Amino acid sequence: MFAVLKTGGKQYKVQSGDVLRVEKLAAAAGEKVQFNEILMLGSTIGAPTVEGAAVQAEVIDQIKGEKLIHYVKRRRKHSSQRKKGHRQQLTLLRVTDILESGADKSGVKAAVGAGSVSGEAAPAAAPAKKAAPKKAAAAAGGDDLKKLSGVGPALEKKLIEAGVTTFAQIASWGEAEIAEFDEKLSFKGRIEREGWVEQAKELANG
Repeated sequence: MFAVLKTGGKQYKVQSGDVLRVEKLAAAAGEKVQFNEILMLGSTIGAPTVEGAAVQAEVIDQIKGEKLIHYVKRRRKHSSQRKKGHRQQLTLLRVTDILESGADKSGVKAAVGAGSVSGEAAPAAAPAKKAAPKKAAAAAGGDDLKKLSGVGPALEKKLIEAGVTTFAQIASWGEAEIAEFDEKLSFKGRIEREGWVEQAKELANG
């Protein structure tokens, strides 16, 4: 039997025994994790997910993907171009079980991204998206994040909901924070590709 699971903003078709690489999870090598967002199980299509279904996997290792080279151009300085490399942090997994039902009673830790709150043993991870409203208040005294290259109203809203409201916050990001927000907000390398940190430093300094 196969299943289609979703993690890190991507979909994976898997069956028992498969080895796959997903965006970094908060789990150590040897740990068992459970994916509860199952979009399809055999011939059963979820609406949007298959209730009670899950995929369990063992963490083999935490690795880095192939190095991606890209060129960063400044929006307002056409002659400015920098070459940058990025290696995505990944988790290597082996699929051990596909559950058709009873996911919430399995006792296995839910698989969560490394930038999220640590998963706890089993109740199927309820989507934790309802905690955003308090962040909106913080935006009132924040900066206009749409001044960053590639940031429109939708991306600005994502950043504000994640608690990022000023250029100073973005300017202070190191590799760990960049990887965390790439994972948490499914930016897929956009932060480095667009050069947000460098832009934020300039904008924060006026």
